[in-house]
Amino acid sequence: MKVLVLGSGGREHALVYALKKSKRVSEVIAAPGNGGISDVCDVFSINPLNESQVLDLTLNQRVDLVVIGPEAPLVAGVADALKKAGILVYGPGKSGAMLEGSKVFAKRFMKRHNIRSAAFDVCSSYDEAESALTKRTPPLVIKADGLASGKGAFVVEDLSSALKAAHELLVEGKLGEAGQIVIVEDFLKGYELTAMAITDGNSYKMLPLSQDHKRAFDNDEGPNTGGMGAYAPLPQVNEALKARIENEIIRPTVQGLKADNINFTGTIYAGLMIHDGDPYVLEYNVRFGDPEAQVVLPICNVDWGELFLSCCRGTLDELDEITVNGSAVGVVMASGGYPEKYETGYPIEGLDGLKDKDDVIVFHSGTKKEESKFLTKGGRVLTVVGLADNLKDAKEKAYHAVSSIHFKDAHYRRDIAWQAFV
Repeated sequence: MKVLVLGSGGREHALVYALKKSKRVSEVIAAPGNGGISDVCDVFSINPLNESQVLDLTLNQRVDLVVIGPEAPLVAGVADALKKAGILVYGPGKSGAMLEGSKVFAKRFMKRHNIRSAAFDVCSSYDEAESALTKRTPPLVIKADGLASGKGAFVVEDLSSALKAAHELLVEGKLGEAGQIVIVEDFLKGYELTAMAITDGNSYKMLPLSQDHKRAFDNDEGPNTGGMGAYAPLPQVNEALKARIENEIIRPTVQGLKADNINFTGTIYAGLMIHDGDPYVLEYNVRFGDPEAQVVLPICNVDWGELFLSCCRGTLDELDEITVNGSAVGVVMASGGYPEKYETGYPIEGLDGLKDKDDVIVFHSGTKKEESKFLTKGGRVLTVVGLADNLKDAKEKAYHAVSSIHFKDAHYRRDIAWQAFV
């Protein structure tokens, strides 16, 4: 079958990589793609949020299956338009995408289905936010209701900073429509991890647990980013906790969607906080994480084309459980200044020497290709993934590869996977 991967980031490069290995897939194309993706398949410059452009491309290219990578097209309902035209789509429709598109929707969903998350208040005015914040003890947590590209969550140490953030969102309109309603919730202390599962709406398959690194700098310091690196699986998480995550979070999520008559085909991503030994949901995503996809997809013993196809056909329960082969550590190389102001257009050197390695994969995020040279084009530029039998060796391979790649003002964390070695 011919598959279209919709999106332009490192996650989408990882999806293209995984699908090109599938025995069920004859051809992969991407839209709009990036420099690295254009190196391995045909790319098409369309707007992934534009239903008619996506539909036209799909029909003109005789695509059999569309895999939607990022959240914005899902929340916009692109999957619905494709399904209506009779095209197989891996990714939920608009109703299911609300789990990520609205924090208020997600919180009420969890409350309704007894899925553990922090106590919360919904606030649509500054006065309501002030009241919700004042009754809590710092640290304080405020989250914009809508999509904010990873910039809608604020964890602050004092009331005045929290009120400032609330004022910026609700009065000044800092995040526009996404911040017109906010969630104020209790602070949870512990450690974070990512649990992902794929589902056809009835059954599901767990993927290996992973851990993202959100802060820009080493020692988890600096501003939040889209993610500076990830690793999988997590040796520090025991089987008992894995079972609790599946039984208390993932299974009730799938069952809750079904009970609410939401036909959900795609990836359920639960960003978790392990607080006093219990798993709490911090957020839902309705697609693979980025950079989690870059470390999870390569280590799963599965034919991804067959897996996505079975989800679309409702036959996921006929496949075996997903097993894991080895470990992966992914280091994000970002433009200097990211996630604040940064400059792009710089040449990237050293990629050719890594092209044919079995134990290193370089996934492109913010790159473009001009006259056979790769240039930086975004904040997160590359995810450099090391693969090995164990996490220690995978980390060494990733950082050794990073040291051979150069572009002006390149910035990356040097402590990815630190929690696995504490």
